[in-house]
Amino acid sequence: MLSDIEIARNAEIYPIADIAADIGLTPDEPEYYGKYKAKIPLEAINRRASNPDGKLVLVTAMNPTPAGEGKTTVSIGLAQAMKKLGRKTMLALREPSLGPVFGIKGGAAGGGYSQLIPMEDINLHFTGDLHAISAANNLLAAMLDNHIYQGNELNIDIDRVIWKRCLDMNDRALRSIRIGVGGGTNGVERSDSFNITAASEIMAILCLASDMDDLKERLKRIVVAYDKDGNIVTAGDLKAEGALATLLKDAVAPNLVQSLEHVPALVHGGPFANISHGCNSVIATKAGLKLSDILITEAGFGADLGAFKFLDIKCRLTGLWPDAVVIVSTVRSLKYNAGIPKEELTKPNVEAVRAGFPNLAKHIENMTASGIPVIVASNRFISDTDEEIAVMKEMCDELGAGFAPAEIFTKGGEGGKELAAAVLEILDQNKPKKPIFAYELDDSVEDKVRAVATKIYGADDIEILPEAAAKIEALTKAGYGKLPICVAKTQYSLSDDPKALGRPEGFTLTVRDVSLSAGAGYIVILTGKIMTMPGLPKHPAALDINVDSNGIIHGLF
Repeated sequence: MLSDIEIARNAEIYPIADIAADIGLTPDEPEYYGKYKAKIPLEAINRRASNPDGKLVLVTAMNPTPAGEGKTTVSIGLAQAMKKLGRKTMLALREPSLGPVFGIKGGAAGGGYSQLIPMEDINLHFTGDLHAISAANNLLAAMLDNHIYQGNELNIDIDRVIWKRCLDMNDRALRSIRIGVGGGTNGVERSDSFNITAASEIMAILCLASDMDDLKERLKRIVVAYDKDGNIVTAGDLKAEGALATLLKDAVAPNLVQSLEHVPALVHGGPFANISHGCNSVIATKAGLKLSDILITEAGFGADLGAFKFLDIKCRLTGLWPDAVVIVSTVRSLKYNAGIPKEELTKPNVEAVRAGFPNLAKHIENMTASGIPVIVASNRFISDTDEEIAVMKEMCDELGAGFAPAEIFTKGGEGGKELAAAVLEILDQNKPKKPIFAYELDDSVEDKVRAVATKIYGADDIEILPEAAAKIEALTKAGYGKLPICVAKTQYSLSDDPKALGRPEGFTLTVRDVSLSAGAGYIVILTGKIMTMPGLPKHPAALDINVDSNGIIHGLF
């Protein structure tokens, strides 16, 4: 059996100019990055503002497990199946981060016969967007420290600097550092730390901005520190927004690539969903809706994180709303949630499928409560039995959710036709959409957190630690209390305990810290032991990656 990278290398890849032409772009509109990648300038998108919007399909999943669910793979395979059924379809996905690529998770360009190409480029430096975000983030940090060094006109309290540097790599050694060591011409000595680039607020901002002017306004609002009187200091106070926007002027344009079956794909932005909002850019999503009849997008991790934040933050901001939601699940993942060890997941076990189903059931109920039709996609593996698949379908039927198995990893679009037909049955009904949110913006911050914890995660209640409560009070007094919230939580459980599998009950969600992302436009609620700078595992993927004398990469997926 061929590896992902071998499949990608053996695939016929069309010139990106041909893919651009398929979605109605003229030859001189894209900005080409070689033969197989391009950016779509904002001017080209704006010219199509009067085009009608296509249908929007959101792909999400149950809580991720070591068995792997294949959410991105299903998204790509579903789009390829839609194309085979004669529908003008596009994808809007997130960009991979180098940290997971060289760490443990791997890339984010799909797998098997449902991949995006050029796969190696997408998973490595691509068009440089993440580097531009890193540079903008770190320019702001440098300007902040230079301001302090050059006299500190804004009276910044060096013990209350909250803006962190970032790096697109997993490096736990940078979680807590000292900078300016020795003072003098080295700068002002103080404690600092790094985020991974996907967790930078600038990444979140890029993905929520509607255009360049909005981008600059959001950059201006970034809170970088507090002064010695306790007042907020922003990037605008440092007059940094113009320079930051200049570094991002190309990154703000969405990237155009293709799938193995030549479905056009916009791959743009990559905020983590366990820390940030987990959605690709607003610009790419809106562009895809104008350039296609059906746009398939995904949100990071399980529906409790990415999909909920897609609805609560991205859709609330833009007025978008999905016409259908696909929840990706697997027989193996259900067994894992029933407590079956990873090495035994390929053994037939119908009762374990039943026992693990409550995790998936909660995600179905959450999406249904938001007023969106749900289809469960069973990403089928060779070890799955017909009896196990039948049990999944039976239990989905009981909840009123659609169901379809998919064999898109091994068969590409052909293996996704049954899933595509189930989705099209919903889309073709043209039912009116009515957004239903878990809370109102006028609710207090505490009530917003409680609503998310009890309605979406299934908690009994919340506990807000004293330091976090004091920060909520201060942010509310400063006028930020009407913002939506973005919960930073483990992706592995509906609760804030990564070991609590299935559908946890009787738990309390603990809020240990709170921070303001004023540029992105939300309050971050930190729970559990979530890290904004991941570390490498004992055997990182980087140990198996190499390039030969001909420039051929080996060991990359």
